[in-house]
Amino acid sequence: MSITLLLNEQTLTRSCHTTQISEHQVLNTEQILRSLLAAIAMFGAAACGSSTDLADVPEPDILVPIEGLGGAQKIKIVGSSTVAPFSTTVAEQFGAISEHPAPIVETTGTGGGFKAFCNAIGPDEPSIINASRKIKDGERALCLEAGIVDPFEIKIGYDGIVLANGKSGPDLNLTKTEIFLALAAELPDGEGGWRANPHRYWNDINPALPSMRILVSGPPPTSGTRDAFAEIAMERGALGVPELAALQKADPMAFAARAREIRNDGAWIDSGENDSSIINTLLRNEDAVGVLGYSFLEQNLDRVKGGRISDIAPTFENISTGEYGVSRSMYFYVKRENLPIVPGLSDYVAEFIQEDAWGPDGYLIEKGLIPLPEEDRSAIRASASQILTASKNLPLSANAPSPLQIDEDLPAR
Repeated sequence: MSITLLLNEQTLTRSCHTTQISEHQVLNTEQILRSLLAAIAMFGAAACGSSTDLADVPEPDILVPIEGLGGAQKIKIVGSSTVAPFSTTVAEQFGAISEHPAPIVETTGTGGGFKAFCNAIGPDEPSIINASRKIKDGERALCLEAGIVDPFEIKIGYDGIVLANGKSGPDLNLTKTEIFLALAAELPDGEGGWRANPHRYWNDINPALPSMRILVSGPPPTSGTRDAFAEIAMERGALGVPELAALQKADPMAFAARAREIRNDGAWIDSGENDSSIINTLLRNEDAVGVLGYSFLEQNLDRVKGGRISDIAPTFENISTGEYGVSRSMYFYVKRENLPIVPGLSDYVAEFIQEDAWGPDGYLIEKGLIPLPEEDRSAIRASASQILTASKNLPLSANAPSPLQIDEDLPAR
C-alpha cells in the first residue's frame, strides 16, 4: 500500500511547556493509522500536563512520502525478460556494496516496459528500461509527450535466440526457411494466392525433420525477443520462399507484414514474459519446442538442449562471433531526467558497465551474458560517464517533481 503522510511545519521542542503537536493527515490509509497518530498527539500533550485540541491545529503544508521515514527510495527498472537476469544480478550486487537499496526489477517485456518507462518523470516512475531490441520511433515519441527527451542507450552485450526442446526429445537442426514454413500464419497456395499454414508436423516441411507435432511455446507480441525472432528468423527465412522473395522486392511493407505474422491455430503458444515458464513447458511435453534467450538455455542445460540453425549450435563462441544465425544485441535505456532526483541511479549504471560486471571475466558472464568487444565497452563506458557526470550539475526538468526537502530544525512557534 502506498501511504502519504502530511506534516505541518511545526517543531517538537525539548521543553514540555513549548511543545506543539501538529495535525497529521493521512491520505488513503487505514483508520488504525489515524488512531495511532491521534494517540501520539494526545500522549505528547498529556506528558506536559496540558491539553491540545486537534481541531484547532492548522492545515498541513509539507508533503512527506512515508517511505522516506522508514526506507530509502528504490530505483525502478522495467522491461525485457531476457535482460532481467543481468539487471537483477547487478541490482543485487549494487545493493550489497553501496549505501543504496537494491533496485526493483520488474519483467514486463520490452514493449510493455517502454509504455511504463515513457509514462512520466519522477522517482516513483521507472528510471531504466531493459530492452532486447532498440527503441522504436513511436516509443521515442511517446516519451517526448511526457517530457522525457532522448533516453540514453547502453548496449550491454549479445544474446542468441534459441529453439530448444527437452533432453529426451529429438535433436533439432533447422534452417530459417524451415522455421518460417512451420510458424507463418499463411503460405503461398501455388496459384498466386495465400492459404492458412497446412503444416502440422515438422516432417511435413522436410522429410528429414522429426515426425513431431509443431508445437512452439514462445514470447508474446509485447516481447522484444518476439520482435527480434520475427525479424531475424521469420523475415530472413521467408526470403527462401520464391513468392515471398518476389513480394519483398515489389512491396517491402507487405512482405514484412506477411513474414512476421505468426500462426494462431494452436501451433504457437504465447507463454508470457517469463522464459522460465517456457522451460517448464518443454519439461512437460516432449513435442514442445521453446523460443527463448541463450542465457536461459545455458542456465538449464541439465534439463533442455538447444537446436542447431543450419548446422551451427547456439554456443557462447558462435553467438559472440555472429556465426550462429539468430543472434541479437541487448540494451538498457536510462531516463536522463531522473538522474538528479533518484538516489543511486548514476551509481547503478556505473556498476553495470564496469569491467568486473560486464567484462569477459565479469560476474555477468556466469549468467550467460556474451560481452561486447573491448573497444565497444570502452567507448560506451566513456560516453555514459560523460552523461552521468554532467547530470550532477544539471537543473531539474520542469516536468520533474522537486526532490524531497525536510528541514531537520524547524523554528518553534
